[in-house]
This record gives sequence, C-alpha cells and structure tokens, in this order.
Amino acid sequence: MRGPGDLLLDRGIAKQMGAIALPVVAGSLIETLYNLTDAFFLGKLGRAEISAPSIAFSLMFFLIVFGIGLSGAATTLIAQAKGRGDRGKMNFYLNQATFLLFAVSLVLMIAGTILAKPLLRLLATPAEVFGYASSYITICFLGIPFTFIYYALQGSFTAVGDSFTPLWVHLIAVGLNALLDPLLIFGLGPVPALGVPGAAIATVFSQGVAALVSLAILFKGRYGLRLEWHLLRPQPKAQRLIAEIGLPSSIGHAVSSLGFTVLQGVVNHFGASAIAAFGVGNRITGLFDIPARGIASAATTLTGQALGKKDKARASRIVRVSLIGCCLFMTPLLIAAFVYGGDLIRFFVDDAEAIQYGDLMFKIVSPSVLMFGLFLVLTGAFQGAGATRVIMVLSIARLWVLRVPLAYFLAYACKLGPVSIWYAMFVSNALTALAGFIHYRRGHWMGALEGRTL
Repeated sequence: MRGPGDLLLDRGIAKQMGAIALPVVAGSLIETLYNLTDAFFLGKLGRAEISAPSIAFSLMFFLIVFGIGLSGAATTLIAQAKGRGDRGKMNFYLNQATFLLFAVSLVLMIAGTILAKPLLRLLATPAEVFGYASSYITICFLGIPFTFIYYALQGSFTAVGDSFTPLWVHLIAVGLNALLDPLLIFGLGPVPALGVPGAAIATVFSQGVAALVSLAILFKGRYGLRLEWHLLRPQPKAQRLIAEIGLPSSIGHAVSSLGFTVLQGVVNHFGASAIAAFGVGNRITGLFDIPARGIASAATTLTGQALGKKDKARASRIVRVSLIGCCLFMTPLLIAAFVYGGDLIRFFVDDAEAIQYGDLMFKIVSPSVLMFGLFLVLTGAFQGAGATRVIMVLSIARLWVLRVPLAYFLAYACKLGPVSIWYAMFVSNALTALAGFIHYRRGHWMGALEGRTL
C-alpha cells in the first residue's frame, strides 16, 4: 500500500516533469503549427498545391530522424552524466554530438537534393502534384544542416532540464515563417508571388535564423554546456558511443518513416482528395501526440538522471507518473477529434470528398492514438536508459510488419479504398503499444548502458 511519502515523491516527480514537458509541448505545438502554416496558405491555392508539403513531409522526416536520434543520444549521455555529477563529461558529449550532427546533416542534404525527384516518381506522385512537390522538397532539403544545429541545442539543454531555451529559439523561427509565408507565396509589392517554392524558402530562411541563434547560445555557454573548438574535434570512442545509442532509434524511425512514404504511395493511388485528407489528418493527429511527446521528453531526461545515480526505483516511478499524465492530457483531445474530425479537415481544405475521408479517418484512428501516446512515453524512458535497440525494433515492426502489409492487403485485395489506411493505423498502434508494455515490465532496459559510458 502506498503511503504519504510515496504520494509526495510522485508529486515531486510530476512537478519536475511538468517543468520539462510543458515547454516541450509548447515547442511541439509550435512545430506542428509551423508545418500547418504552409498547409493553410497553400490550401488557398488548391488541392494540388496543398498536397505538395504533405508528400514532401514524409520524405523530409525520413532524413531528419537521424538528427533526432543523434540528439537523443546526446540527451541520454548528458542526462546520465548530470545524474553522476560529472560536468566535464556533460560538456564533452555536447561537443562530440554537435560535430556528428553537423557532419551527418551535410551528407543528408546532398543525398536528399539528388534523390528528390527519383523518390517522388517511385511514390507514383500524381502529375498535377509532382512539380509542386519537387520544387518544395528540393528547397527544404537545403535547410537540414540548420535543423540539426538546432537539435544540438535542444538535445543538450533538455538533458539538464531546460526545455524553455529551445522553445523561445523555435518561437523565433515560427514567427518568421508565419510572416514570410503569405509574403512569398502570394507576393506583395516588389516581392513576386512564388507559390509553393515561396513556402519552402520561408521555411529554410526561418530555420537558418534559428540555427544562428542556437550557435550563439551554445558558444556562449550555460549549465556547464559550451561549444569549444578543441572539444569539437571528433574522438573515435565518443563518436562510436553516440552512434551506438543514436543510430538504432534513428534507423527505426527512418525505416518506419519509409513505411509512411510507402503508405503515401498507396494514398496517392486514390487521388488528390485522399492525399489532402491523409496529409492534413496526419498533421492534426500530430497535434494530439504533442502531450505524449512532451511527457516522453521529460521521461527521457528524468529517467536518464535517475539511472545515472543508479536509482532504478525512481526511474520506475517516473514512468508510472508519465503514463498517468499522458492519459489525462490526451483523452479530451481525442474525444473532440472523434466527434469533430470532418470540421477540422474543412478548416484547411474545402473539398467535400477530402472532408468525408478525413472525418472517417478520425472516427477510426482516434482511439489508437492514445495507445500510441502511451508507447511514446515508454520509448522516452527507454531512450533515457540508452535502450534504443528496442525502440528500433518496435518502430520498424509497427510500420513494416503491421501497418504496410495490412494497408496493402485491405486496399488492393479487399478493395476498401482509403479506409484501409485508417484500419491499418489502428491495428499497428494498438499492437505496438502492447509490445512496448511487455518489454517495460521485464525491466532489462534499465541496465542498457551499464559499463558503456566513457
């Protein structure tokens, strides 16, 4: 039976979690609005134009997940070093992760710009959308190094419990994007109307400004975290450790993102209305994932710090509080989506068929989004422990073992149309969450980095 001391401890954890999670939630909300800004303004041009960022998003995510994974490795190592009270190692991991992030970003930028058009053709992108999607994504690939520099700030500061600084840096980028989007898309005075390329240019410029601000903060230093030229020189053992932690989750997310890309090909088969519903619906669903992602980020930080102190009991409490918080925040949002899904789609695109598809999507998928949110919280704890291989396995299985085969079967064998995607989403989210809980209960994940840190 739990006593008053246990409840006070849980309240203390909840307070710490809120201090980290709320800025992350705000930042994720801003990121989603950042993406929705393009969709909102391009939707005024037509369904082909609004489909361009929808198609481009899945390809972009396939590349930027490597930045997310590597910055997550930095968060894990810095958080555990903080738990041990080792400020020198905290700063060392920051510098080594920043070098690796920038080097990888250059490779991905070059690969993306070369492969953009072949990938769009492989996805059977409709002719009416192809030109818009090609110009949009080629420009956006140029901003990958800027995004990865921001990830260095976000990953390192979140590890020490400061998620507010990355938030206000992101606010700068979002504000610029919101101002530049209508200006460059529709034109004003001497500024020509650039349409879809204008939206991409606004995005990349905003990312560049955020990267410059991030570098200024990191070179100035705070919390014992400071970029220093001599520490930026790559150390093979450190680079290998960061890669060993970061790459499994990166690969898992990248391969699952490729699954989303393949699903986009299935959606493309059903025409522009289905593309619009799928793209806008996924972006809105991303809004509902935001509380879970914020709580998962806090779970990563606090679990990493607890395991750095060898306090496994506290780590278990952190996960329990995280799961309860996820349910409390997500449930009201998903009930609203279930009831008003069609109205949400109508706000972005005035196409009767797209609205019908989108409403059906929310009716089917909404309950499973809560399950996926709980899974995200568990992966946050696994990340804090450095147990990223399980994240890779479950992420890949979610898309390639469950969702993609089921979607193809329902779409082409059963002839269910776009609804096949929605049913596949439900089943894959539910079964993946169940597998995550089974692994969590076994407890082996807590010792993933024992004896492996430098």
